Amino acid sequence: MSAGRSADGREVQIPLQQAAPSLATPLAVVPPITPPSHRPPNPWPPSDPSASQGVPAGFLPLHGGFRDLFVETPEAKYCCEACRLVLCQPRQTECGHRFCQTCIHDILSHPNPVCPADREPLFKDKIFRDVCCHREIMALKVYCRSEANGCQEQMSLQQIPDHLNVCPFFEVPCPLGKCKERMMRKEIPDHLSWKCKHRETSCEFCMTKMPMTDLQLSSHQHDCPKAQVSCQFHRYGCTFKGLNQDMRQHESTFAAEHLRMMANRSSTLENKVEDVKGELLERYKVLPALNSRLSELENQNDELREKNRQMEQKLATMQKLMSTHSEKLLEVELELRSLRVLRDEVENLRGTMENVRTRLNALEQGGRSGTGSTTHTLASLETQLNRHDDMLSVHDIRLADMDLRFQVLETASYNGTLIWKIRDYKRRKQEAVAAKTLSLYSQPFYTGYFGYKMCARVYLNGDGMGKGTHLSLFFVVMRGEYDALLPWPFKQKVTLMLMDQGPSRKHLGDAFKPDPNSSSFRRPAAEMNIASGCPLFVSQSVLETGSYIKDDTIFIKVTVDTSDLPDP
Repeated sequence: MSAGRSADGREVQIPLQQAAPSLATPLAVVPPITPPSHRPPNPWPPSDPSASQGVPAGFLPLHGGFRDLFVETPEAKYCCEACRLVLCQPRQTECGHRFCQTCIHDILSHPNPVCPADREPLFKDKIFRDVCCHREIMALKVYCRSEANGCQEQMSLQQIPDHLNVCPFFEVPCPLGKCKERMMRKEIPDHLSWKCKHRETSCEFCMTKMPMTDLQLSSHQHDCPKAQVSCQFHRYGCTFKGLNQDMRQHESTFAAEHLRMMANRSSTLENKVEDVKGELLERYKVLPALNSRLSELENQNDELREKNRQMEQKLATMQKLMSTHSEKLLEVELELRSLRVLRDEVENLRGTMENVRTRLNALEQGGRSGTGSTTHTLASLETQLNRHDDMLSVHDIRLADMDLRFQVLETASYNGTLIWKIRDYKRRKQEAVAAKTLSLYSQPFYTGYFGYKMCARVYLNGDGMGKGTHLSLFFVVMRGEYDALLPWPFKQKVTLMLMDQGPSRKHLGDAFKPDPNSSSFRRPAAEMNIASGCPLFVSQSVLETGSYIKDDTIFIKVTVDTSDLPDP
C-alpha cells in the first residue's frame, strides 16, 4: 500500500495492484503487498498458486525473462537459451542449459521437443528448478522500473516490489476509483485537490458535500433551496432574483404579470413576423429577374469554358508543332554547317585551280622556247589540273545536292498544309506548251513529324481533258520513313486551292475524299504513287485575267485534314 491524500485531507491507501508498471512488457496483476513493517516472515508462501520460488506473480513478466534495466550487463549464464533475456524462474535441462519457466513450457508443448542449444531431446521429468541460479539473479542490481519517469534509484531485483510500493514516480490510478486517469504517485495530492472530476466538494449555497461531477450538473442547483436563481420568465422581462425556496411564492404572486409579459412579447414577435413576410414578398418579386440573369450567366460561363477548352487544344497543338519545328530547325542548322564547310572546301579548291592555271600559262609561254623538261612539267601540271577539275565537279554536285536538301528542309511543313510558291510563271508555262517541262513537283510536306509524306504536282498547260485550256493540279502520296506505322489506305480529306493575291481574296478551291480502292492511296511501293486530283482545276483564261498571278508568281495551297488522324 502507498499513502496519498484526498481533497479534504483524509489519508487514502493505494494498493500496488491498482498500479500498472510502466515497462515495455506488461506485468501480471500485482496482489496487495503490506508495508515491510507489517509483512509476515514469508510474504510469498510456496503454497500460493500465484507465486513461485518466493516471487510474487505481479512481479514476474507474463512470458519470457526479465526486461528490467540492469546496472551491469548480466553474464551469459543468467540468460535464457530461448528468449535471450535474464532468466525468470530458471529451469535447468539434463544437458545443462537453462530456460525461463514459460520458455521451457512452450518448448515441451511441441512433439518430440529438443534443446535449441544442442538439439538434445528433452524430457519433462528430467527438468528441474535451478534455485541457486534464481537466488543469484534476484541479487542482481537494477534500475527502478519507473526510471523513464525520473526515478534514479538502484536496487536488487528482489527489492523491486518493496520499492514500487513507495516509489513517487510509479504510475497508479486515481484512488477514488471512478476516475480513469493515471498519474505518478507523487502527483496524487494535486490530482485529488483540484484535478479529479470526482473529488468531493461542497455546494456554496447549502454546504452539502457531494462529488464535483454532481455539483457541476444543473440538477443540484435546480433543487438546492439556498441557490440563487433567476425567474424563468426573465427572457420575457421579469427581473426577479432570489432563493430557490422563494421562487414558487414569486411565480404564484406574479402569475398575471408573467402572462402580460408573454402577451407583449408575443405581440412584438407577430409584428416582426409581418415585417419579415413583407420583406420576403419584395424579394420574391426580384427572384424571376435574378433567375433569368443567373441562367444567362451560366450560359456565358459554359461558352467561356468551351472557348477555354478550344484554346487549350490549340495551345497544345501549337506547342507540339513548335517542338517539331525546333527539331527540324536543329537538323537544318546541322546541314547548314556541313554546307558551309563544303563551300569553304570549294573556294579553296578554286583558289588552287587559279594558281595552277596561272602557273600553267607561265609554263606555256616559257615552253614555246623551252626544252623537253618543260614539256614534261607541263604534262604533269595538265594531269593535276584535270584531277582538280574532277574534284571540283564532284564538289559542285555535292554542293547542289546540299542546296536542294537545305531548301527542302527549310520549306518542309509538318501540319498537313503546303504553301507552294511558283516563280517565273510565264517561262514555265512556255516550257510546258513547248513540251520541255510538262509538270512541276512541289517540295514534300507531312501530316506530322512521323506522318504521311506528300507533295503536289501541277501541269501549267493542263493534262488529259484540261490540256491546253486549264491548269491541272494533282495530289501525290510519297513513300515516307514511317509508313510501316501508319494506317493504309490513305483516307484523309484533301483540299486543293489556288490563292487569290488581290484584296478580295477569292481563292479557287476543290476538295475530295480519297477512294480507298484506288492504287493512288495505298502504301507506296515506289518513291511516289500515281497522282490523283483535278485535270480541270482552273481555266487558263480565269487564271491569267484575275489577280491570281502577281510578280509572275502564283501560290498553290494544299491542305490535308489531320483532325482524326491517330498518332503512329
